Amino acid sequence: MANIIGDVFSAAAAVAKGMSVTMKEMMSPTVTENYPDEPPKLQERFRGVHVLQRDENGMEKCVACFLCSAACPSNCIYIEAAENTDKLRISGGERYAKVYNIDYNRCIFCGYCVEACPTDAITHGHGFEVASYNTSTLVLTKDDMLAPIPPGAKPPVIRELAEASAH
Repeated sequence: MANIIGDVFSAAAAVAKGMSVTMKEMMSPTVTENYPDEPPKLQERFRGVHVLQRDENGMEKCVACFLCSAACPSNCIYIEAAENTDKLRISGGERYAKVYNIDYNRCIFCGYCVEACPTDAITHGHGFEVASYNTSTLVLTKDDMLAPIPPGAKPPVIRELAEASAH
């Protein structure tokens, strides 16, 4: 009999503890985000759409090493490499990514590509509005993901034209 009474009291204590959590949450103020009207407040570590970074000179950081593609468990990254020349340098290395595509139909936003990149060329941005009814629009190309040129930096093509006009 004492065992049954002890079980009843422990069950009642568990229910009271659960209800106290519920009541505490009911009394706290409601947080409503007015998303379409105001930009959402995302956490610093939010993993959104990928961004291909540039260095301070405006050159692409990607050297087409294919490590991001090899690390990707869903095989959604496609890269074609090309060689840099003396006349036209796209990146700081010997090669650059001529084609860099990510298929967001397959991407699971795991972050393995970001961790694998030795030059910190690919990062997760804060873009999240990629939903689409047409799956062909979910394949983002290099032009879609490339970060803007930093202020004061000359992009590679302009740098080549400036050197040609100086001679």
